[in-house]
Amino acid sequence: MARMNVRQMWAAKLAGKAVPAAVALPGNAAETGQQSLAVKPRAPFAGVVLGIDPSLRGTGLALIEFAAGRQPVLLRCQTVKVPPKHSMAMALGEIHRAVTAFLTGTGVRHVALEQTIYVQNIRTAQILGAARGAAIAAAALHDLPVFEYPPLRVKQAVVGAGRASKEQMARTVMALLGHGRTLALDEADAAGVALCHAFTWRE
Repeated sequence: MARMNVRQMWAAKLAGKAVPAAVALPGNAAETGQQSLAVKPRAPFAGVVLGIDPSLRGTGLALIEFAAGRQPVLLRCQTVKVPPKHSMAMALGEIHRAVTAFLTGTGVRHVALEQTIYVQNIRTAQILGAARGAAIAAAALHDLPVFEYPPLRVKQAVVGAGRASKEQMARTVMALLGHGRTLALDEADAAGVALCHAFTWRE
């Protein structure tokens, strides 16, 4: 079987296809006469994930359904755009309302958010923290588990390269979803977080 990168292997697993056999664990097992242990195969993630890319003025939302044996399906996506003329409180309310609308009656199993790793100043950190809080609060009121992933991990899981650009991420996400319409960058990032969660989920 041809060599596959990490993203291709996860995509194959989700589609129920064969992947290369697990590599024996490194170390001195041969020297001690012990047999190498194989990595236990895991069942593909199944269910609906809401991916969120938080931002005060442009939060990306993407609802994706995962099932064994078929390609992930993008059910719905949106960028929550709030004009600068509106107050921060109004923007947070819009984010909360939008996330609540995505969670109501859609059978969401998990919510996945992109973590904020680097910010330029304390004011930016406060704004991003507030936007994240509005989204997380909506999930909490629906009693849903929330998972957070750093941008580097999302890009590695989806694109296979931690330094991928937003444009590369958008193209890869659309290819994985078989989506014809070009996604807005914030929506593609939200979908990427949901894909990362499904690709790397452990029971």
